[in-house]
Amino acid sequence: MSAAPGSKGKVLLAYSGGLDTSCILVWLIEQGYEVLAYMANVGQEEDFDAAREKALKVGASKVFIEDLRRELVEELVIPTIQANAVYEAVYLLGTSVARPVIARSQVAIAQREGCTHVSHGCTGKGNDQVRFELAYYALDPKLQVIAPWRIPEFYHRFPGRNALLAYAAEKNVPVSQTPSKPWSTDENLFHISYEAGILEDPNVTPPKDMWKLTVDPEEAPNTPERITIEFKAGKPVRVTNEADGTDVSDPLDLFLYLNTVARRNGVGRIDIVENRFIGIKSRGCYETPGGTVLRAAHIDLEGLVLDREVRAYRDEHITPVFGKILYNGLYFSPEGDLITKMVPLTQTNVNGSVRVKLYKGTLSIEGRWSETETLYDMEQSSMD
Repeated sequence: MSAAPGSKGKVLLAYSGGLDTSCILVWLIEQGYEVLAYMANVGQEEDFDAAREKALKVGASKVFIEDLRRELVEELVIPTIQANAVYEAVYLLGTSVARPVIARSQVAIAQREGCTHVSHGCTGKGNDQVRFELAYYALDPKLQVIAPWRIPEFYHRFPGRNALLAYAAEKNVPVSQTPSKPWSTDENLFHISYEAGILEDPNVTPPKDMWKLTVDPEEAPNTPERITIEFKAGKPVRVTNEADGTDVSDPLDLFLYLNTVARRNGVGRIDIVENRFIGIKSRGCYETPGGTVLRAAHIDLEGLVLDREVRAYRDEHITPVFGKILYNGLYFSPEGDLITKMVPLTQTNVNGSVRVKLYKGTLSIEGRWSETETLYDMEQSSMD
């Protein structure tokens, strides 16, 4: 028997508009909660108006859609680039970097609306459940967390997609009729990830139509594209492209333009097997177009302008720790706060520009210079 709506409290659900979270929304109402829906715009391709209407139709009392793209770039993406952060040498932390801003906004809305609970639709075998919940607990320990995919009553009732579809039909939840792709994705303006389904066999080659963001490198333009990226204190402040006349300096616009350039040149794909925080190995395919270009340019400039011992200390004590903190969901921990504050201290002298060539899935550095830093002395370095 269903409990009276709202009798168990008010919950803010991280809502995607998809089958899982739509069914979770209805199920939470059925359990006796008043449900408010929350969506974060972190640059994913999404019809937010349609998702709002759907959430309200299936029973949400309110819907909040927050544009977090700028704070994602300025507060997470750029510091990640400054730190040259990476997980297990190859993964550029595309999913991880978005979670702190999403969780922080969710907690702020929950507090403002007087919610007693927050909820998410993360699987019980993935990293995101950890990232979201550690953020919730750090930001407001009084909020109670509902994680349906770890509640036996829920996952026994919905053992697979067909059960969710049947429940959706029973409860008049609108469901897209497009066939489900044999993998799952997570997208933000930094990257898109692909995992599960056919990708769980690490020896299966991803089909060409899986890759959503980047042009197939074999089909990319036959003419190289060249851009110049300027940095101040390790932050990208300007991108120019003489070929098409582009000159951008706003942080969000700059990053979106780098995505555009890298995507059309097939740059930023990787296919890896990684170690999840919860102790399971996982195969993932990722597209991180603009981030791949930006990180390569930043690392190159550091070779020109950064003190040797500062760089060595950062590479040993800050870069791997920052990456692990992001990956494991510890951004709001005391150690996360400490390491985040340390990153800018290593970047004071990272000032200059880098010329980058993009061509058929590759990028190469064609030159770099600085008008303010003088550690490199051409006369001193000369072999003549």
